[in-house]
Amino acid sequence: MTRPQTTRKKRANGVESRQRILDATVEIAGERGYEGTSIAAVSAKCGLPASSIYWHFKDKDDLIAAVIERSFESWLAAVELPGEESGSPLERAVAMATNVAKSLVDAPDFLRLGLMLALERRPTEPRGRTVFLQVRDIATQKITEMVGILFPDLDEESVRTLTTYAVAGADGLFVHREIHGDGVDLMAMFELHARVVHDAGVRMATGRGA
Repeated sequence: MTRPQTTRKKRANGVESRQRILDATVEIAGERGYEGTSIAAVSAKCGLPASSIYWHFKDKDDLIAAVIERSFESWLAAVELPGEESGSPLERAVAMATNVAKSLVDAPDFLRLGLMLALERRPTEPRGRTVFLQVRDIATQKITEMVGILFPDLDEESVRTLTTYAVAGADGLFVHREIHGDGVDLMAMFELHARVVHDAGVRMATGRGA
């Protein structure tokens, strides 16, 4: 085997190993939380030695942060406001909300692990919490931009208020599903939430909800 082929194989094996480690971490963290997650448990779950895990990640906190980043990237890629050709502002808002809900069903780790860490207070803040708050700011900014597009007549303060309400409501629906399980139709709930947010935006834009 030539050197370039050997290099490519090693790189592919490294990527595969990293994904196996992250997948195992997702399962363990989902069952045991941050405190219950350990390098030893991840090693046992993914079948790779601890040395392999430490080759990819500095420590458990670095590993948790990587899980949050990977899930956030998948979520962010799915969150796009459809163009004007897709229908009315309400139809576009509903379509976006449905896509957000689907992405959270498919890749919930960003929000699940992030909220766990965000609600905890520790003497030394875990890197995972810092990463979650950073990517959450990115997500909030993206939603702020979408609200501004859908409601161009709103001033900046109103856009921020509506964004805060939209994000907080989405958090609540996600937590509700985490508590009550798959019996909660997250996509249907997000569609309803989008309609309520849209109605609030219309009222604020016309001065009735100000």
